[in-house]
Amino acid sequence: MEESKVYLVSGNKKKAEEFLKILDGKLDIELVDIDLPEFQGSPEEITLHKCKSAYEKIKKPVFVEDTSLCFNAYNGLPGPYVKWFLKSVGAQGLYNMLEAYQDKSAYAMTLIGYYDETKMSDPIIFKGKIDGEIVKPRGEKGFSWDPIFKPNGHSLAFSEMDMDVKNQISHRYLCLLKVLVSFFIILYTLYIITFHFYYIYIYLFLLHNIN
Repeated sequence: MEESKVYLVSGNKKKAEEFLKILDGKLDIELVDIDLPEFQGSPEEITLHKCKSAYEKIKKPVFVEDTSLCFNAYNGLPGPYVKWFLKSVGAQGLYNMLEAYQDKSAYAMTLIGYYDETKMSDPIIFKGKIDGEIVKPRGEKGFSWDPIFKPNGHSLAFSEMDMDVKNQISHRYLCLLKVLVSFFIILYTLYIITFHFYYIYIYLFLLHNIN
């Protein structure tokens, strides 16, 4: 039987926890705790490189994720490099970068790459994006830059929301929703093809055996 399991390759336990929580068993996923090399480039380029690197390590179908926090006043920075900004200046430091700017709008974006070298030449990339604004750090839930990102249409920052609430609106949720839709379309298409071939086979069998 062809393997249907996909391996989530990530060294970030918090991201992986949210990833699996959002999917809630809808896909057969196994976590592989590996830190991948750090790549530079656009979010799409980084995700492509991570996908191929992950596949090279385990030689099985993989998911990888890359998430960006983008300030419009900085033309999209820190973007995919937000992790390094956090390590250097923290959430408060990220907020301070915008303190002198009237425009505190931002967006959070997750890219998820899927790759199976036996079925495709290049990874498939899914994108989820949510607009919001940067606020002073608040709340004690969540992780990373959650304390400074407040999504539009909500009064709470991500770090003030219960995980179940955040996981119904976040950039990661929107991205995984696209993943699920795509996977179920593929499975449904394969089911229909198999169904039709089965009945064609029965028809031909009967045609051949009935005088």
